[in-house]
Amino acid sequence: MALPLSCERDKPADHTSNGNTYYLKTDGNDSNKGTRDSPWKSIEKLNSIALHAGDSVLFQGGQVFEGSLVIDSAETGTMNNPIVLTSSLGTAATIHSGNTQALVIDHGAYVNVTNVNFEGNGRKEGNHENGVVIMNSNHVSVDSVDIKGFQKAGLFVYASFNVDVNRVYAHNNGAAGISISGSTGKEGCKSISIRRCVAENNPGDPTNFTNHSGSGIIVGLSRGVTIDYCAATNNGWDMPRTGNGPVGIWAYESDSVIIQHCIAYRNKTSTGAEDGGGFDLDGGVTNSVIQYCLSYENEGAGFGIFQYSGASPWKNNVIRFNISENDGRVSTAHAGIYIWNGSDDEGQFSDCLIYNNTIYNAPGAAILFSGQSKRKGFRYYNNIFIAKDELTKGLSVNDTFLGNDWWSLTGGFNMNGVKSFDTWISQTGQEKLDGKVSGLNRDPDFGNSGMVMITSPLELNSFINYTIPRNSVLRTQGLDLKATFGIETGNKGLNQNSPPVKGIGASF
Repeated sequence: MALPLSCERDKPADHTSNGNTYYLKTDGNDSNKGTRDSPWKSIEKLNSIALHAGDSVLFQGGQVFEGSLVIDSAETGTMNNPIVLTSSLGTAATIHSGNTQALVIDHGAYVNVTNVNFEGNGRKEGNHENGVVIMNSNHVSVDSVDIKGFQKAGLFVYASFNVDVNRVYAHNNGAAGISISGSTGKEGCKSISIRRCVAENNPGDPTNFTNHSGSGIIVGLSRGVTIDYCAATNNGWDMPRTGNGPVGIWAYESDSVIIQHCIAYRNKTSTGAEDGGGFDLDGGVTNSVIQYCLSYENEGAGFGIFQYSGASPWKNNVIRFNISENDGRVSTAHAGIYIWNGSDDEGQFSDCLIYNNTIYNAPGAAILFSGQSKRKGFRYYNNIFIAKDELTKGLSVNDTFLGNDWWSLTGGFNMNGVKSFDTWISQTGQEKLDGKVSGLNRDPDFGNSGMVMITSPLELNSFINYTIPRNSVLRTQGLDLKATFGIETGNKGLNQNSPPVKGIGASF
């Protein structure tokens, strides 16, 4: 957006101690001063000046401005005086960029974008770009924006740090709704917050025939990313390939990712492709957690736990206080939890703690262990696993199951053909601690199982479909995880109520 420093800059009449305020209206004139009473007309004019700390740009609310806005390294704000891009009159203006990117912040700092919408021509109508791009930048916030019509990601954050993304509605894009990525390693993107965003109907990139596309929110090559109170739905249904596939909300090759208070539902995958799941901690993820999330009616597994060949070691991750309902409907998963290790090396896939989840799968299994799933240090405590018939499929090797409740809807219990809970314990040694049986084989008596209807993460606190009844033994016969294993559980269930010390399941 900036010209060389020797170029003359228009100085508008509107000025405060914190900077200048520039106004744009579609009936303005680029020869004007850029003030409220003498507004500019075009983004081209805005790109010809340099913005400085404290400057604000106000697009006339409700109007559509054609072009692509660029902010570069010559235009930086400060912590107390950021550069602000917004709309006037309280109604969002729209930047329509046609076949190009709508907004690029490149080597920028302290830039706030709020209440402006961004639109491209469409993923199959000529646009081949990302929508809003934040690259090599820091201390950038994007709040209350709508992004649609881009073939790649609606919002793409690359090699940046201290970026706050809030209340973004990213829909009808191709590759992803929101994509976060560094360049190499896990330090490329750091300290990223994604809150109260919705990624909906991002079907896939029609030009990508070599890898997955069509995810809701995806994080890669990053450290310290929080995804909070977000929703992903109806993504991935038009990915033009077979093979791996998209996921609603997920991470790969990243460290210290927190996905919490989120909903992923009715995400899809293309015919013959894989995934299409709700949530996923994928290849190379370390020290990360998925907690207090709801997944339902996804074509892939509710929770994917994956390691692919060539990824850095996957380890030290936690899945806790989540619910999966009727996931894995179409893809190979056919289960609420799907575990796969394409590296075929247990040393590359280790130390996963899965506790206090509720997995309900009336059409399929609770857990699928792929034929390629070598692993070590996978522990399952105080979960509720409910399945149509067989509770798990595939081989459970080197895993530890303690304090879980198992229930088959068709016969009470079926574990790989073993129809007796006691026989299974005797044969495998699972669900025994210090010589005593720790697990249960009991119908949890959920009154509203299989009937999830909520679509907003803000409804999770009042979600009661899988709440354990007050008189249930599932409140008292699990394990005290802190006393037994030193596990700090956070003392919150899915609905943020304090769970009983020995409670089994996700919600109380």
